[in-house]
Amino acid sequence: MTTTDTAQISRQRVAELIAREGERLDARTQRSRETYARASAHLAGGVASSYQLRDPWPIYLEGGQGPRVRDVDGNEYWDFHNGFGSMVQGHAHPAIGEAVAGRYPLGTHFAAPTEDAIVVGDELARRFGLPKWRYTNSGSESTMDAIRIARAYTGRDTVMKIFGSYHGHHDTVMVSIGVEYDKIGDPDNLASLPYGAGIPQAVVDMTVAVPFNDAGAMERRMQRLEQEGRLPACVIMEAAMMNLGVVLPEPGYLEAVREITSRYGVVLIFDEVKTGLCIAPGGATEKFGVTPDMVTLAKALGGGLPAGAIGGSAEVMAVVEDGSVYQVGTYNGNPLTMAAARASLLDVLTPEAYAHLDRLNDRIVSGCQDIVDRYGLPGYAVGIGSKGCVTFSPQKVVDYESFKANQDADLSELAWLFNMNRGIFMTPGREEEWTLSVTHTDEAIDAYLACFEELARDLTA
Repeated sequence: MTTTDTAQISRQRVAELIAREGERLDARTQRSRETYARASAHLAGGVASSYQLRDPWPIYLEGGQGPRVRDVDGNEYWDFHNGFGSMVQGHAHPAIGEAVAGRYPLGTHFAAPTEDAIVVGDELARRFGLPKWRYTNSGSESTMDAIRIARAYTGRDTVMKIFGSYHGHHDTVMVSIGVEYDKIGDPDNLASLPYGAGIPQAVVDMTVAVPFNDAGAMERRMQRLEQEGRLPACVIMEAAMMNLGVVLPEPGYLEAVREITSRYGVVLIFDEVKTGLCIAPGGATEKFGVTPDMVTLAKALGGGLPAGAIGGSAEVMAVVEDGSVYQVGTYNGNPLTMAAARASLLDVLTPEAYAHLDRLNDRIVSGCQDIVDRYGLPGYAVGIGSKGCVTFSPQKVVDYESFKANQDADLSELAWLFNMNRGIFMTPGREEEWTLSVTHTDEAIDAYLACFEELARDLTA
């Protein structure tokens, strides 16, 4: 059977399977239930971040080694979640552990520069082709500071982003995310909408969203903003993939965005917090051959420790070097983090490691697509670097509108439950997005594919 022979999936069958698998997972995670009750006394919602929530309770983890994690009930999983993509090195990697252990007795924090920070900056400059770097402690800090730098460099306030993309939890970018389909509106005039409460309307109004994979819509909106006297300071975008599962840039799109932003004097920021070190040594800049004015990194940079970085051209970063912008943070360049990042960049995320990730990802993507074709599932497999997913959509998703028009939240929920009950730890509440680590093996890929095929059989039985 091919993708053109799509099976009719019974919604009743989907509901029955969700109920069955939900009961199984609840039965297997009773200590997580008990932990949730205890955590809820003083942790708001029982978790440290809203993205860790799950109904009826979160799954609490207690350990992880290499490609595996273990929850408080003793259930072991192949980890395809990998801390929202942060752990491409795998858990407790010995090279990173040795570096952190060696740094600890020398002092863990000074709020002063160290040798490791210099080495990490040199390596990031080599990989991304941007000469000037600064550090932060998270992706949100990286995008926040990058936008401030772009505003100082251009003398403008307006920010342009991609509709539906997430760039951290600071006010400027908590705009036009998670919008219901019927509220999306005209692609040439997308609304600026706050993502949750507590975001000032004045800040929302300064952020303008445009669709992904539509350079024409971006330029038309840019022209209108210029006529209104509020040309953007920057365009911030996920370049390697839009994080709706995996939505890749269409051929020529990034080149067109680069040309448009250059022509209008708008700073182009590639937000590679989630993808930067996970898809290629130099992220989207290397993968697609398009160099932005700035790059933001975090997640995988620290090898499991909180870390972030901003890279930029000498021209843009001059506003930091001349003191115009105060890019500050007590823990920026923390010695433990820099030791971990140095080991990760030089000893773990090597050319051989990226070749290994590419090979495994090719296997899992082609294997999933084969299952989709044979069982006639409404969807397709897509991947890049260490990342990939099965998108449950009868047609190709190219932007937020096409994602919401075809989103099958029930199938995504069912796939997550299926995986969790069969030893595959996945990102909750998302399309079937995975992040591989350098410690994953063919055995892990086989386990994932076996689980996915069992799901396909149960759906089409």
